[in-house]
Amino acid sequence: MFLFYNFLGLIILIIYPLIFFIRFLNSKEELNRFFEKLSIYKKKNSNKTLWIHAVSIGEVLSIMPIVKELDKNNKIDQILITTTTKSSTLILSKFKFKKVIHKYLPLDINFITKKFINYWKPNVAIFVDSEIWPNFYFNLEKKKIPIILFNARITSKSFSRWKKFTSFSNFIFSKITLAFPQNKETIKYLKNLGTNKIKFLGNLKFYNEEKNFDLNKKLFSDLRKRKIWCAVSTHPTEEIKVGSIHKSFNLKNKNILTIVIPRHVERSEGILNDFKNMGLRTQRHSLTKKIDKNTDIYLVDTYGDTEKFCYFSNIVFIGGSFINHGGQNPLEAVRLGNKVLHGPSIENFKEVYEVLKKNKISKKVNSNNEFGTLLLKTINSKKKLKANKVINSIGKKIFKNYLEEIKKFI
Repeated sequence: MFLFYNFLGLIILIIYPLIFFIRFLNSKEELNRFFEKLSIYKKKNSNKTLWIHAVSIGEVLSIMPIVKELDKNNKIDQILITTTTKSSTLILSKFKFKKVIHKYLPLDINFITKKFINYWKPNVAIFVDSEIWPNFYFNLEKKKIPIILFNARITSKSFSRWKKFTSFSNFIFSKITLAFPQNKETIKYLKNLGTNKIKFLGNLKFYNEEKNFDLNKKLFSDLRKRKIWCAVSTHPTEEIKVGSIHKSFNLKNKNILTIVIPRHVERSEGILNDFKNMGLRTQRHSLTKKIDKNTDIYLVDTYGDTEKFCYFSNIVFIGGSFINHGGQNPLEAVRLGNKVLHGPSIENFKEVYEVLKKNKISKKVNSNNEFGTLLLKTINSKKKLKANKVINSIGKKIFKNYLEEIKKFI
């Protein structure tokens, strides 16, 4: 199976320029960084490197507090963060670190991964969430470089896929030096797949630092004049549901502004057209510094601004839960005192939602009528939940434990 995996990799390599160009045309790649995907770099590297791979936005944000602490550590020369998405690059650019370098993760092809490891010479490799790359794992182990699976998450779907190739999965997962699963379900799956050393610290996404939100003064003033609710990390069709609720319950006439923050902002033009077809007046965050009093929907088409807008609300809908996706992370909104509404599909954060449900923070809604009724009741109460204190308490303990464990490998 490993030979077949590498054979497929070589086929992908042959057609990769075409794949990259198509992705570039769809604004998913940066043309000037093509060679990074092939482990080709201009400058030499001679620094001792701690390597962290985080696939996209959620994973990047979850490790930023850890990176901030590691950036101060005198034992570390440089921190290499690799990602696979353009959106994660935009998020990283908002942070200012002294030792952090960002590159795109190269293709997981045997000779390319060897070249990458020989170039950067990491003393430890940290893979965040569910990032399992067979050739990277294989070649890191050969070099005796510790492989840490950080805040690990294996879903039932991914477990089922891996189990179809038992010997291959055992071959790969047994190479993990130490895994820190984010939930108890993942512990079971990791053991079954062949990981030997596992330590449960909890879900790092419970932790986040307090922030000061930088908003245009006029925009800040306009938001203060309206009652706010947010639909966060929405996926296709979910924006239409949000728009229909705004329209059916006549929210504009109640001075309520619906803020929509899609999971992928490159979909903004299509979302804008959907709202236009529904007769909803919509403004884009990237194109305005004020909100018109007649606006129904405020579309946040920029990355990294979710918390700024959740600060003004007391109730948030979390996307990816009304489609077969498994839901997105609700903790960002909860930390800012919001009650959370969600659909039936939340398996990606099942244990997180158990904590939220236990503390009466979240509520599953099954119909538009139930959704709208609960939404109006919460907005009109104007009360922020104090549940963020519960979440922050859990998060601080988890963060401290993760930081202590990582320092053992520096």
